[in-house]
Amino acid sequence: MSDSTPRRPFTVADPAEKLGPRAVTLWTVAAALLWVPILIGLVVWAVLLATVAERPLWTPLLILAPIALVVAAVHVLVVPRWRYAVHRWEVSDTAVYTRTGWFDQERRIAPLNRVQTVDTERGPLERALGLATVTVTTASSAGAVRIAALDLETADRVVARVTEAAARSRGDAT
Repeated sequence: MSDSTPRRPFTVADPAEKLGPRAVTLWTVAAALLWVPILIGLVVWAVLLATVAERPLWTPLLILAPIALVVAAVHVLVVPRWRYAVHRWEVSDTAVYTRTGWFDQERRIAPLNRVQTVDTERGPLERALGLATVTVTTASSAGAVRIAALDLETADRVVARVTEAAARSRGDAT
């Protein structure tokens, strides 16, 4: 190709694979568990004001409680579904692709010839729901590529495929 030949722009398609619907359940439960202590704290505050305070000052609670309830409802009911709509992954013959986030979205590509390790992680909620997170580590300064909330069978297939493809590639993984 000569220098005067126009180059075709390189484009990367979005990853094609969606997570399973249990990802929404995982994110919903995780968000709810985050908000439970906060909401319990607000209830305890209200009980203490009603029973202990001589001249209770309700204004801060009446301002904070509705705000906390709205934010909690959005975090528990909207964000997991939004994340599910955004999150995608794919393993091709040359790379692992991910798109993640809900507000701040990120696309990552890890060339298979740069893969150093492939790990599977399962926290208590993931185990209860039959899910796993696959982490593909490369020498990238941006860190590992993670595919979260895959069903266990799919996670096992992804690990096997990435491991096999990385072993076939000729890169030095650095």
